[in-house]
Amino acid sequence: MTARDRSLAVLVAVLWGLNFLAVRVGLDHFPPFFLAALRYLVLAVPVVLFVPRPGVPLRWLLGYGLGFGVAQFGLLFLAIEQGMPSGLASVVVQASAPFTVLLGALLLRERVTGRQLAGIGLAVAGMAVIAVDRARTAPLLPLVLTVLAAAGWAVGNLASRQAKPQYPLRFALWMAVIPPVPLLALSAVMEGPGTGWRALGSAFGPDGWPSLVALVYIAVLGSVVGSGIWTALLKRYPAGVVAPFSMLVPVVGMAGAWLALHERPSGWAVTGGAAVVAGVLLGTGWLPRFLRERRNATAVPRVPEEGGGRPSGGQTAGATGASQETKRS
Repeated sequence: MTARDRSLAVLVAVLWGLNFLAVRVGLDHFPPFFLAALRYLVLAVPVVLFVPRPGVPLRWLLGYGLGFGVAQFGLLFLAIEQGMPSGLASVVVQASAPFTVLLGALLLRERVTGRQLAGIGLAVAGMAVIAVDRARTAPLLPLVLTVLAAAGWAVGNLASRQAKPQYPLRFALWMAVIPPVPLLALSAVMEGPGTGWRALGSAFGPDGWPSLVALVYIAVLGSVVGSGIWTALLKRYPAGVVAPFSMLVPVVGMAGAWLALHERPSGWAVTGGAAVVAGVLLGTGWLPRFLRERRNATAVPRVPEEGGGRPSGGQTAGATGASQETKRS
């Protein structure tokens, strides 16, 4: 991967990590289900007008929209509104990776390797640590909602995998057409028929501009720009090269929440979050591959032997001197 593309991958991680802060700002003004609906409504109108439809079966587009859009973001926004720290939410929602493996095994009969099971176990242990720590100081409902949001993301992943879209960006954009109606229906039932619309009207007043800025960030920078760059990178490089950069998202999310929102995670929460991230890296195969590459890179090359015998002291010294000369050059 070139330095430019590595910078783009880091930029996407920063955009997605700061997305959690924007959600927190938006929820200070909008109710959660209505904000999630607006997030997609802002995208749905131009998508229908200007983006060609993806040639995929409708059931997989619906599955992706309901899982990734409605379940993930509806429950995630509700969890943060109910008190889930936005930085910690950025970590827990990474549990979508082990959920995807488990659901793939249960629903699609995909084979689960021992490494994946170890990664799942480590991630589950990390979430258990976070749950115990949260139970001592705060209600568990926001954490449960965040875990369910991660499961919704996993359902969306399976639908996307089954769709096999020829144009992934079109597929991701057209997914935005699905969530507004069910999310607006949930908002009407759970939050009141006019609550969200009144909040939208007052957002154009002098006190509502931060929520509008947050909405634009979530819809445009977090979704269109971030997903567009990410899709372009996945076209140029294997998923195993690009995907590990997503593990910077919880790092950015927690650091941003600490600096901007003064969220102070406990030591146990940080430990549990690190276990979740490590479990995801282990289960996806990146961590073992990284360690293997590091081991190969640091291994001392063997000096070739002449005639099958051991090299003489002069040969060893000459090889060492050549190595040192190479290092100096």
